[in-house]
Amino acid sequence: MTVADELVRSARALARSVGRLRFAPPVAHVYNPLDYAWAMHEAYLRRFGATRKRVVFVGMNPGPFGMMQTGVPFGEVAAVRDWMRLDAPIERPAKQHPKRPIEGFACRRSEVSGQRVWGWAASRFGSPEAFFEHALVLNYCPLVFLAGSGRNCTPDKLPAAELQPLQHACDLHLRRALAALEPQWAIGIGGYATKRLGAVLAGGHQGRSGAADEGAADAMRSGGVRIGQILHPSPASPLANRGWAAQVDAQLEALGVLELLPGYRAPQGTDGGC
Repeated sequence: MTVADELVRSARALARSVGRLRFAPPVAHVYNPLDYAWAMHEAYLRRFGATRKRVVFVGMNPGPFGMMQTGVPFGEVAAVRDWMRLDAPIERPAKQHPKRPIEGFACRRSEVSGQRVWGWAASRFGSPEAFFEHALVLNYCPLVFLAGSGRNCTPDKLPAAELQPLQHACDLHLRRALAALEPQWAIGIGGYATKRLGAVLAGGHQGRSGAADEGAADAMRSGGVRIGQILHPSPASPLANRGWAAQVDAQLEALGVLELLPGYRAPQGTDGGC
């Protein structure tokens, strides 16, 4: 079985597992892109996850104008369509929130987090082939949780009775994906993803400091995999709005990760502040 085959098989199993879960108010709608956008997600895994990686970046869960629309982690429409050049059918969930329809590539709203992640990759590596040769981006949880108002609810805010079975399914998938990819580094994008990496790879420890502070350039080793963290790109984070890309450069350089990515090229002059 190839690396991509294993990633696809694990993602299918995750889709089935989380599809059986139920969530109470304030969650009113749950979207599963591994269901209605499966063709695009599989295309992403098969094209860019075909080989083992040195570095795997892990986000928390889909944003409403990113992976929720395209099925690709941090999948801002322009990045998926124009930079990655992926094209596959995107269907619709059976039950949609009227304020959060699935429009696929027709979605005109831009996912800021996705703009930042893939904008950084494009500016530092140029082509997607150069970035994905040694790196891959995954999301820990594939589900989108929407309140009745349409507000996005993150999985870390779920009650324990709902969060525990969700984390069990997502931990299993993450463990299988990392086993297939055999990275030297697993990098959490934000604190929650870093904590789950710690739980999966290191029994829940979060580095030398004992905590996964936002933007911490700390690391630990477990079973041959080192765990690090970079700043989450969400515009809800004031720190991320002050030159996210440059801060990530500095964090990855401090961790020693950039030397594992030979396609990386430092930006010339000032960094555009995204």
